[in-house]
Amino acid sequence: MAEAEDLPPVRVALVHDWLTGMRGGEKVLEVFCRMFPDADLLTLVHTPGSVSPVIERRRVRPSFVQRLPRPSRFYRHYLPLFPAAIEGFSLDEVDLVVSTSHCAAKSVVPTPRAVHVCYCHSPMRYAWDQFDAYFGPDRLGRAGTALARPVMGWLARWDRATANRVDQFVANSRFVAERIARYYNRRALVLHPPVDTRFFTPGIAPPESFFLVVSALVPYKRVDVAIAAANRLRVPLTIVGTGPDLARLQSTAGPTVRFLGAVDAETLRDLYRRAQALVMPAEEDFGIAPVESMACGRPVVALNRGGATETVDQGITGWLVDAATADDFAAGMAMAMRHPVDPARLVNRADRFALPRFEQEAAALIASALAAGPQC
Repeated sequence: MAEAEDLPPVRVALVHDWLTGMRGGEKVLEVFCRMFPDADLLTLVHTPGSVSPVIERRRVRPSFVQRLPRPSRFYRHYLPLFPAAIEGFSLDEVDLVVSTSHCAAKSVVPTPRAVHVCYCHSPMRYAWDQFDAYFGPDRLGRAGTALARPVMGWLARWDRATANRVDQFVANSRFVAERIARYYNRRALVLHPPVDTRFFTPGIAPPESFFLVVSALVPYKRVDVAIAAANRLRVPLTIVGTGPDLARLQSTAGPTVRFLGAVDAETLRDLYRRAQALVMPAEEDFGIAPVESMACGRPVVALNRGGATETVDQGITGWLVDAATADDFAAGMAMAMRHPVDPARLVNRADRFALPRFEQEAAALIASALAAGPQC
């Protein structure tokens, strides 16, 4: 199996959509930053101090979006400018481009001699199958939806047309590989994201009675379903994460729900260890939080679609719920309360996603792409 030090000496650029917080995509980016410590990091927007020191130590080159008003807060409002921003980066001196993309990063323009490997977390969700979750009438009103639809249609066409700028797609799950085939008509290899199982480990004390959500607070994450289920059961629910849906979610929360915002890694690990179970109501592309929870010996209650079907084993490491409704998730959470699980089996399942495995397989995939040369 290839190691990072076995890769040929090439000039590398890393491309990431935006640097505004540490989520699953940024944990993948950390690995590539360690693999290529001299590479520049290109991104649409960078909020200094928002990501780990491993990433912050890179020479970060933000796009012109960084110079617009309050980019760290309003970058999502600048979505129609992303194509021009990502295409404006110069990559003339680069032999290898590694992009980590769920929006526009995969559409960067390399030179004909460069190899472009894209680790794809998802095709652009809001332009394809989740338009209504972001821009539907309940979010923008009828007039706003009518205005957004042609813009998102244009972005979808651009997203598809620029897929040929990638020589090798690597998907974070089989579910995303299927979406890449559907929307881009491209084949993708599958490499599940890494979890640091040396850091996320079980605790000693028995679990407490609260449930846990670890998620960005955006519409498609369906955190509202977890809140409604907790309200119905009258059980404590702790929510870790930030995002534009915070005020709306707070307005629906009962007295047993608390919002912690962003927390550091040690606090997150402690919460995983003490929680009754992690709750994940969204159809996730992969979902890193369930594997972190399992590494800490705690089960998962997740929607039976998307990436969760590749990580959660029914009745062994958690419970898969058929519908994203309060009733269904309340039933799943009740199962978690009634049926204790074996932490050792959870830890063993999480070990399949350990960081060394990802580092080795990522290096092998990149070495293979470099050997094959540019394909597009």
